[in-house]
Amino acid sequence: MAEAVLPSPGRLGAAAPAAAMAGGRRGHGDGVERLDAHLHLWTLGEGRYPWLGPQHGQLYRTYPVQEARETLAAAGVRRAILVQADDTAADTEAMLLNAARHDWIAGVVGWLPLEDAAAAAALLEKWLVHPKFCGVRTLVHDDPRPDVLTLPGVRESLSLLAAAGIPFEVPDAFPRHLGQVAALAADLPGLTVVVDHLGKPPRAGTEEEFALWEQQLRAAAALPNTVAKLSGLHCPGTDLSTAALERPWTVALEAFGPSRLMYGGDWPVSLLGLPYANTVGVLGQLIESLSPGEASAIWHRTAEATYAPYV
Repeated sequence: MAEAVLPSPGRLGAAAPAAAMAGGRRGHGDGVERLDAHLHLWTLGEGRYPWLGPQHGQLYRTYPVQEARETLAAAGVRRAILVQADDTAADTEAMLLNAARHDWIAGVVGWLPLEDAAAAAALLEKWLVHPKFCGVRTLVHDDPRPDVLTLPGVRESLSLLAAAGIPFEVPDAFPRHLGQVAALAADLPGLTVVVDHLGKPPRAGTEEEFALWEQQLRAAAALPNTVAKLSGLHCPGTDLSTAALERPWTVALEAFGPSRLMYGGDWPVSLLGLPYANTVGVLGQLIESLSPGEASAIWHRTAEATYAPYV
């Protein structure tokens, strides 16, 4: 891989928390600048999105870029980062094409075949040509192997991301993979590890499950090269309100602090819980309980620091 295309390693240096906490640009309407760090698009078609079926109700349709833009704008969200929803190059290519066409798309978190380091290196070189490519994620939560993040090929590929300064995102980490995040971040200190959806706290689970989630999340947060997304907190059979989210929110805020937390709407998956504007409202009540600088960090500054220089 040509070194000339690689940015400097490590997104979360010592200056990142200060950058996240600094003042920010202002948006429209209520004057709050919001960057949604977790947005999906998909076009249904043969052989794509195998996890998605009629059993998912309203999610089982195409969600196009224009609908996403209108939905976010109506909720006062000006920019967004697209995140992969299929472990294919085609899904990433579609996101990069949309990002090239639309200024409001600030970045793209794409896919790599992590177990094949040679193939991952070749595809990473291709993705890095795109100015808005800013991160990598795979649907690891669909992998039944609890040790997938420790496999030699995966670690070799993640070392490539660390060298390139590209963050790696772990979706729905609890209960299978959240316990591995701390070890991963410790073993690869140059890699920024993003815990999507706060690791998916078991809000409908037992006290023992919640305690284990909290322990593992705090262990991950103890590493300075980890950040987390305040996103994807809907849970079947539970309420999605500020009161219902107070407990996981408090844990996450204590563990990461505002400078390592970022807002993500998780649209359209979030529609299983609430309409998008309602999700923004619920999370906004938690975020706006902080100081203006702290709220600004979660709304957009942490994402900008994490995915710099591309976002």
